Amino acid sequence: MKLPLLLLLSFAGCAFAQIVPRQAWCRQPLSPRMPRLAVPVRLIIIHHTASAPCYTPQQCQAALQQIRTGHLLRKFRDIGYNFLIGGDGRIYEGLGFGIRGEHSPHYNSQSIGVAFIGNFQRTLPSPQMLQAARTLITIAVQRRQVLPNYSLVGHCQTKATACPGRQLLDELRKWPRWQPKP
Repeated sequence: MKLPLLLLLSFAGCAFAQIVPRQAWCRQPLSPRMPRLAVPVRLIIIHHTASAPCYTPQQCQAALQQIRTGHLLRKFRDIGYNFLIGGDGRIYEGLGFGIRGEHSPHYNSQSIGVAFIGNFQRTLPSPQMLQAARTLITIAVQRRQVLPNYSLVGHCQTKATACPGRQLLDELRKWPRWQPKP
């Protein structure tokens, strides 16, 4: 599968992140009936996929397709996350901005869900993955999709789960907008 053009975002003329559009990895467009989010939202909820990591665009596209298929089998409307961070350092559009995800019951209508592809119980995501997440958060605030005084939480803070993994949660606790409670 050939990787289509990536969107390169810039801030003050400097390139700082690549967001791979959904159509680059998924042939099925989002249904126009997908529930919308009332933006800006107050929460960013971080997840891990608890799956194998990916390191190349091709591996990450295959991982995204597997994740989406798994979510559809669980009767989700589509992939549950708004964005996913690949081990190749790219930000992959799942549902994107403005669409209500299915990633955190009771919090989906007030959050965007960002998942790191891989399992981060025992290891941290790479520095480039962590930077991609920080960049995505900056973009979300700039685009007024997330409140400037948003709260950052791990999935385990919204329900009983090991997600986003012990190591990743420990890292998130150091980030400026992390909150102990959603």
